[in-house]
Amino acid sequence: MTLTPEHAPAAAPAGAASTAGAGAASVARPGEAAYARATGTFNLFAPVAPAAAVTVRTVAEIRAALAAARAEGLGVRVHTTGHASATARPMDRDLLLHLEPAGPVDIDPARRTARVPAGTRWGAVVEAAAPYGLAAAHGSSGTVGAVGYLLNGGLSMYARHTGLAVNTVRAVELVTGDGEHRRVDADTDPELFWAVRGGGGGLGVVTAVEIDLFPAAAVVTGAAFWSAEHAARLLPRWRAWADTAPGEATTSVRIMNLPQLDEIPAVLTAGPVLCLDGLFLAPTADDLDTARARAAELLDELRASAEPVMDTWHEAGPAAVTETHMDPPDPVPVLGDHLLLGDLGDEGVEAFLRVTVDRPRSALTVAELRQLGGALAERPGHAGALGHLAARYAYSGAGVPGGGATEEEIRAHCAEVRRALSPWDTGRTTPTFVASLEQPQSHLDPDQVTRLDRVRARVDPAALFRGDIAPGCSAPH
Repeated sequence: MTLTPEHAPAAAPAGAASTAGAGAASVARPGEAAYARATGTFNLFAPVAPAAAVTVRTVAEIRAALAAARAEGLGVRVHTTGHASATARPMDRDLLLHLEPAGPVDIDPARRTARVPAGTRWGAVVEAAAPYGLAAAHGSSGTVGAVGYLLNGGLSMYARHTGLAVNTVRAVELVTGDGEHRRVDADTDPELFWAVRGGGGGLGVVTAVEIDLFPAAAVVTGAAFWSAEHAARLLPRWRAWADTAPGEATTSVRIMNLPQLDEIPAVLTAGPVLCLDGLFLAPTADDLDTARARAAELLDELRASAEPVMDTWHEAGPAAVTETHMDPPDPVPVLGDHLLLGDLGDEGVEAFLRVTVDRPRSALTVAELRQLGGALAERPGHAGALGHLAARYAYSGAGVPGGGATEEEIRAHCAEVRRALSPWDTGRTTPTFVASLEQPQSHLDPDQVTRLDRVRARVDPAALFRGDIAPGCSAPH
């Protein structure tokens, strides 16, 4: 079926965002090449199987897709890269919209803002902002879709300096269930603007966001790796440093059991390793000496305690940050779990090590503790539904089914870690780290859920986007 402009509803009323683009897009069915392209996911362990799929770029194509879904009695789902496909509900009665950018990232260096079309990957945003000495609150990978990451909270590589990435969103452009293309911000439909920022989805198809950028003259960034036999000595020192770390520093530690692949250095695959990565931000050139000194305060003590087997920490521009975490550039199968944790203390660190290092064999390729606090703990007055994290650490663990461990072994190991860390579990999660639809997840209070449902009833009365609402973000029906 071809979606043409006659499928779209009448033009949006005055005051709505302008309609961009025209043309047609073809709805694809299972077995067709276009269906395979539109439904591709970064997480190969979590494929999606909608009733139909279509790649869209323009507002006209989105409107036509919504009209076609209504005509067939289908719901509407949205994705870009499929990094979060493991958290998606079944799509067998839905039309999946795969978003590709309608244009480039637009940087306004004077206002320190960027307009980011939906479908844009973070790498494009970082590259566009860097020549101006500016950075965005992006995550660890340049291949992740920027809009979904932002509107689901976003735990940035700069998170302790910026707070949650969603707080940098100044305006959102979206097509709602009635086909209207809206631009919402703090002054125009502030209730919808509140809801779309961390409310769990189900509000429409976002076509672009405007975000704040921040000065980033340089960073001290990288990763240092030690044999995991030193973890019991190094990890408590990192935790003690993290208690009083400056806001310009955001770091994480990972216990890694990496496969022997040509693209991975052999020193990292000879056995389990402990990795410390992150960055120290220098907003201006005058701040670089301070960033160097703060990085040395942490790294020199750890290097003196045990010699790293590999160490990439260095000074660089902000464009280098998407390489720091060394996330895989190509799709991989992943199965994992996530928790937000309180103050671990020495006892919590020991519990983490018992279930990640002190065992004969690990089913987890990675078990990470990411440092929180700083600006992440502060809820700005302009925040949306999700504005801060009341936790000290984010835990995430993942294994590769078939990559040395079975699905059952990975699930069992995830459950073991969850039990061991339960005394420090806050009961909350951050949406972009949630690893599966089945895992416990919560980031909203009941009164926020009620408020969100009122907004959804107004902009999507036919519940066209209900399948895209994250668990716990809408009252049961």
